[in-house]
Amino acid sequence: MSIPAYHRLATSLRERILAGEFRPGDRLPVEPELSAGYGVSRSTVREALRLLASQNLIATLRGVSGGSFVVAPRPEQIGDYLHTSFNLLAADTRITVDQLLEIRALLEVPAAGLAALRRSQDDLDELRAALFDPATLPLEEMHEPNKRFHTLLLRSSGNPVLEVVAQPVFQVLDERFLRERAPDRFWHEVDRDHREILARVEAGDEKGASEAAGAHLEHLRSTYQAIDRAS
Repeated sequence: MSIPAYHRLATSLRERILAGEFRPGDRLPVEPELSAGYGVSRSTVREALRLLASQNLIATLRGVSGGSFVVAPRPEQIGDYLHTSFNLLAADTRITVDQLLEIRALLEVPAAGLAALRRSQDDLDELRAALFDPATLPLEEMHEPNKRFHTLLLRSSGNPVLEVVAQPVFQVLDERFLRERAPDRFWHEVDRDHREILARVEAGDEKGASEAAGAHLEHLRSTYQAIDRAS
């Protein structure tokens, strides 16, 4: 099947953007210039620009000073895309629970170590505020502080890329395999593990924080696997 001309043009422009030829804030060549340069019609150019806009690579502005401008991606856009993609793959069983947990371990274990080295007092205060008591908190209210603790731990690493990449994996595991289905003892283990991770981070113990995060993920594994088998 032949690739439509507008798609080939969009691919070429995307490659030029990713190569740095056009940087965020730069205006792309105007329609007549693109049409002549690529030997395509102006309607093909417009379709290509619409495709790039749908991929959040450019924004088109009207008016005398308008045009198509390269935009910088926002972290939440990347996270939303990864979340949707991982969820669809997990639903289609092309990504397993074990594979998702492996990704979490590769990202969150070193992130905990970095958090121990880089956390601020504000980070510690927020992490402490995200702790919860499973003995008093209703089950349906435990997911948000659990999610918040992990988000804050990633943020405390000082590397925003870790948060962008790891958070969607956490969300898929929580939404697809955990929500409303984990036994009570699971949440007591989560609470104990979170407190141990926080203690290591607060002490500035890089190795201990990483080990505590790794142990936490191992504790989660059997629950996720049991829920996956039952679903």
